[in-house]
Amino acid sequence: MRSPSPHQFHRLAALPWAELRVSQQSPHCYRLHMHAEYSLGIVDQGQTLFQHADGCELLTAGSVVLIEPGVWHACNPAQATRWSYRMLYIQADWLHAQLGVAGLRFTRRTTHATDTRQLLHALCQQLETGHASTSPGTAPIGREWTAQLLLLLSQPAIAEPLLTASQAPQPETAAVLHALEQWHQHPDTAPSVQTLAQAQGMSASRFIRHFKNATGVTPGAYRLNLRLNGARRLLAQGMPLAEAAHAMGFADQSHLQRAFKSHHALTPGRYAQGLPASM
Repeated sequence: MRSPSPHQFHRLAALPWAELRVSQQSPHCYRLHMHAEYSLGIVDQGQTLFQHADGCELLTAGSVVLIEPGVWHACNPAQATRWSYRMLYIQADWLHAQLGVAGLRFTRRTTHATDTRQLLHALCQQLETGHASTSPGTAPIGREWTAQLLLLLSQPAIAEPLLTASQAPQPETAAVLHALEQWHQHPDTAPSVQTLAQAQGMSASRFIRHFKNATGVTPGAYRLNLRLNGARRLLAQGMPLAEAAHAMGFADQSHLQRAFKSHHALTPGRYAQGLPASM
C-alpha cells in the first residue's frame, strides 16, 4: 500500500487566479527554481534554509516568505529534518490589473510580523476550506478573498508598486535578453543554446557564462523550469498529461513526469487532481 502524500494543492473555481500548496511533514528537498506567479508562504513547523540571490536565511515556524515572479530560490529542510509549510501562488497579470500597476516589488524576502502572518494564514485557510468567512451573510468568496489579498499587498511595509515595466530588474546583456524573449514566447519550440549563441556571434560556452551571470542559473535549468511552469499551468486548467507534455516541448509524457516530480515532489497526475492523494 502506498503511503499518503504530504503535498496537497487546492484550487477553487471562484478564484482561478490563485492556488494553494499545503505540505505537511515533508522531507523533500527542492533544487533552485522560480515561479511565474507571486509566491507568499508560511512555515508552519520545523525549519528550512531559504536560498535566494541576496543570501541564505534560516526560516522557522511563523516565518513568512515573499517571492516575485522570476526570482530564483530554493527552500530545503534544515539538517535533513521534516518541515511543514503553505505556499500561496497568485497569477501576476491578474494581480497587476487589480492593483493598476506594472508590477510589484516586495520590500523584504522574509518577515515575522504577526499581522502579516495572520492575514496570509486567513487567505490560505479560506482557500483550503473553500469558505470566505465563518460568519454567515458575508460576501461571496471571490470578492471577500480578493479584498483581503489586496489589503495585504497594498501595505507599504510589504510591497511597493512598479509603475512601469522598465522598473523591474532586467538582465544586462542583449544576448541574454534575446534568449529570454525567445524562450518565453515559444517555450515548446525555442531555439537551442547553440543557435542562440551563434545568432549573437558567441561560442556556446561564452553565451552560457553570460546567461548564468545575468540570471544565476544555466540556460538549460532556466528553460526546463520555464517548461515545467507552463505544464503546471496547463494541467491546472484540465489539459491531459500527454497534451501538456507535447505543448511544452517535452520529448514524451514520461519525460515530463520525471522532471515534474523532481521539481515538485509529486507526479503531474497527482498535482492535476488538486486533492490529497497517495504517492
